[in-house]
Amino acid sequence: MNARKTFRAIMAGKRLVLMPGAYDALSARIMEAEGFEAICAGGYAAIGSMLAQPDMGQSNMRDYADHYGRIAAAVAVPVYVDADTGFGGVNNVRQMVRAFEAAGVAGIFISDQVFPNRCGYLPGKQVVPTEQILAKIKAALDARQDPDFFIAGRTDAAAVEGPHAAIVRCQLFMAAGADLAKPMGFDTVDEIKRAMREIPGPHMATLSQAAGNKKRSLEELEAAGVVAATFPSIALFAAANAVRNVLRILKRENSLTATFDHLLPLEDYYDLVGLKQMLAREETYDQAAAALMQKRAAE
Repeated sequence: MNARKTFRAIMAGKRLVLMPGAYDALSARIMEAEGFEAICAGGYAAIGSMLAQPDMGQSNMRDYADHYGRIAAAVAVPVYVDADTGFGGVNNVRQMVRAFEAAGVAGIFISDQVFPNRCGYLPGKQVVPTEQILAKIKAALDARQDPDFFIAGRTDAAAVEGPHAAIVRCQLFMAAGADLAKPMGFDTVDEIKRAMREIPGPHMATLSQAAGNKKRSLEELEAAGVVAATFPSIALFAAANAVRNVLRILKRENSLTATFDHLLPLEDYYDLVGLKQMLAREETYDQAAAALMQKRAAE
């Protein structure tokens, strides 16, 4: 089963699948190595890792396509990604879908914010009229070439117009043909249960560090019927904390030795990046080339 079919099977399932957020190819490889069945990659982590800035919509479609393509190429598990606002009108959405499909991701979600999109947990959000996001969802569905490519609509209307408006938009997203409709800001278990009662299709919960220290039990989410939970910024925050801590040790102790217990062992790193396989591949091609030269010399 390919990654897109696998992702569709996850979203049609009955158990909670945990999807940590990758900020680059190496973090994605670690997630896969630790046994996660699928991962996500969002704008918050992308902007943080690429630009060292908060997510205020300051990147572009091509940068994202390249970034997501590197992540998807590093793993065999499905990668579900943030498509921002679609990066423009319906023709931009069409280009985005084709580029993200070519990048190898399993699916996308499109936001109904005005451009430039910002993190859904930051203040100052505005949403476009409902008919504009519906047109973008229709354009995305028409543009996809692989029918297994998963397309979701996400609304930030709850923070702007209230929860009911967000639910109505999600209902319309599903009526337009979206594979999933997500109301951002529905974070408590009671809010999630309401969304699941009133919005058709599967539900994906978001557990982001950007939301603050909200306490949600994964057991409660699974019992409610949530099929996936994303942790879009967990690796970014973990990596930033680990790098900061080891550099503080280096500066304080003025010793590389003092950092050893805080570093990934060299062999573990080489296992992650596939050094043995690359060396074996080089040897195979070198031997094949040498054999061809010997054969030609003997003729």
